[in-house]
Amino acid sequence: MASLTDLINLDLSDSTDKFIAEYIWIDAVGGLRSKARTLSGPNNDPTQLPKWNYDGSSTGQAPGKDSEVILYPQAIFKDPFRRGSHILVMCDTYTPAGEPIPTNKRCNAAKIFSHPDVAAEVPWFGIEQEYTLLQKEVKWPLGWPTGGFPGPQGPYYCSIGADKAFGRDIVDAHYKACLYAGINISGINGEVMPGQWEFQVGPAVGISAGDELWVARYILERITEIAGVVVSLDPKPIPGDWNGAGAHTNYSTESMRNEGGFELIKKAIGKLEIKHTQHIAAYGEGNERRLTGRHETASMHKFSWGVANRGASVRVGRDTEKEGKGYFEDRRPASNMDPYVVTSMIAETTLL
Repeated sequence: MASLTDLINLDLSDSTDKFIAEYIWIDAVGGLRSKARTLSGPNNDPTQLPKWNYDGSSTGQAPGKDSEVILYPQAIFKDPFRRGSHILVMCDTYTPAGEPIPTNKRCNAAKIFSHPDVAAEVPWFGIEQEYTLLQKEVKWPLGWPTGGFPGPQGPYYCSIGADKAFGRDIVDAHYKACLYAGINISGINGEVMPGQWEFQVGPAVGISAGDELWVARYILERITEIAGVVVSLDPKPIPGDWNGAGAHTNYSTESMRNEGGFELIKKAIGKLEIKHTQHIAAYGEGNERRLTGRHETASMHKFSWGVANRGASVRVGRDTEKEGKGYFEDRRPASNMDPYVVTSMIAETTLL
């Protein structure tokens, strides 16, 4: 008799040409929702997939008397959970009349990235997503004594060992699942606070950086669901002398990557400084608890930049300075930031 595991892993390819598409979208508070449907035919072009709808009154995105929200497929990834020909579909959200709803940040980002002046510069992004794994029942970091604290920070960053690294099976499962899905995940590491980890997505061009990071977050949520662990994107999950969680965003344009690019990088940083207040306001909820000037952050109240300075708002790498070209890192975004907002805002401020 078949077990539940056998049925979950059932290969459908020899019995049907249909496949399962998991439609993913962002809700009113920046959480992820999804639901599945059966499709047939081509499955590698989002424009060939049907639009769908959901009850927006149940996600805080529409009133009950007019609750229908329309999902527009925008990007396709292989499904590491169902595997085979099944797919994950990143969608954005519209009214039945075709207007983006207020929580649809992808639509405006796509307009910015399709602007000729932006597209010509082929903007690259690499996003460092930090997150904290929490024990499900008590919402306390994984590996920490219940209601208590581990030893002070120092031995946990990039650590190994059962007394220092907590949740590596989840982290490695996520790493491989993202690679399987087609996400350009470029690395992982343990972070400074125990129970906290980081993965990096990129380099990715333009709007694809947001698509890939959102789907990587979705995969992480699904894996922690299986493991019975909670993932937190709170920028300061534990008050006190513990590092917060950010989403450092590395950025370059084609001109910055070519000879003389360092001068253009400095000009771009100058533009970011002028709009520092606007960027801070859009860089994540609760970021004021993280950007204090301590724990490898700059104060949110003052813009700064420097070479190899992890206490600055924007950091330029030694290699970029030495070679006279390359990229820079905006260290201000919080772990819970919307990558569509942050990447398009950086591109708009520096290029338009």
